[in-house]
Amino acid sequence: MNEQLRVKQVLSGNTSAFGYFVDTYQDMAYTIAYRIIGNKQDAEDVVQESYLKAYRNLASFRSESKFSTWLYRIVYNTAVTHAQSQMWQSSRETNIDDAFFLADQHSERTSSLKETKEIVTLIMDQLPRGDALLLTLYYMDDHSVKEIAAITGLNESNVKVKLYRARKLFKELLMHELNKTSMTRDSESDTFYRYLIVNENSII
Repeated sequence: MNEQLRVKQVLSGNTSAFGYFVDTYQDMAYTIAYRIIGNKQDAEDVVQESYLKAYRNLASFRSESKFSTWLYRIVYNTAVTHAQSQMWQSSRETNIDDAFFLADQHSERTSSLKETKEIVTLIMDQLPRGDALLLTLYYMDDHSVKEIAAITGLNESNVKVKLYRARKLFKELLMHELNKTSMTRDSESDTFYRYLIVNENSII
């Protein structure tokens, strides 16, 4: 059953059909909220509030866009409001020296990490929230630039520029971490790593 039919079911009174959307998208919804807020409990609260908003406003959903894009836009707005912050208020590029300083604060923890996935998670937590969010949406959840623009309210050109800068910073931090660990090149088979390091011009 496609999602448009599930939406119609919910609108027709079958409220239990909404559970499909909760089960399918709650993990990424939480990730988006957490990337913006940085607090697990608050992120969970934002997700619950966002699903309530989505349920109440389901009649406004238009099938021209994916349900996930529509939902994540609600999560994004709710999280930004909850955090009382502007994700893109500064156009200043992140200073790589500042980023290295933050990474070095975790040196003891990093030295014990052996898996690429763990290091990726560590670096994502060190990135500016907006950068981490964009990389999560584009690489981990396979959203297009157009969809990310719809979720965040940025225009497509701005999304591309910010993705490029975020990926560049991620790469610098990753190489910095790899130089501090005993990880072998075999670990570079990780999909996310390949996307960021090998396909440097993949944003279209």
